[in-house]
Amino acid sequence: MELETLKYPIGKASIPENITKKNIEDWLSLLERFPHELEFLTRELSENQLDTVYREGGWTIRQVIHHCYDSHHNSYMRFKWALTEDKPIIKAYFEEQWAETHDAKSAPIFLSIDALKALHAKWVYLLKGLKNDDLERCFIHPESKASVSLKENIGIYAWHCRHHYAHIEQLMIRKGWR
Repeated sequence: MELETLKYPIGKASIPENITKKNIEDWLSLLERFPHELEFLTRELSENQLDTVYREGGWTIRQVIHHCYDSHHNSYMRFKWALTEDKPIIKAYFEEQWAETHDAKSAPIFLSIDALKALHAKWVYLLKGLKNDDLERCFIHPESKASVSLKENIGIYAWHCRHHYAHIEQLMIRKGWR
């Protein structure tokens, strides 16, 4: 299988320029379901399977799951900053280095799955209460200097859920585990 397909099994994120109410509703539904779908997908994997990389040079399933929590936790904080500050410059983090920490490489996945359930429940509750003006609020990424609206970021994280779910699911299919 081609490296680009292994890296981006659903393609790279493509957020529409004109984000509709339907887009937001679909993305929120995906964010709401993701932790439960991830748990269902991985519930019967052995420790050995969890420590299998989804592609050469990639992360293990365990690292992917812990990364999802780390990334989504950071994103939740970015939403809160954007809602309470005027175009804040967010704090970036080095996800590759976070994925190499002791917990990311060895902790039971239920820790991140349970945390994702709580985080996503609170995050979706927050997002469902936002008005259109709130969704237009932005934060600034320190590396790219790009201004990212909250509505764009909802789409990015809906993609992020699907992206990493596909990493795990495609590996399971290739290995005959599913």
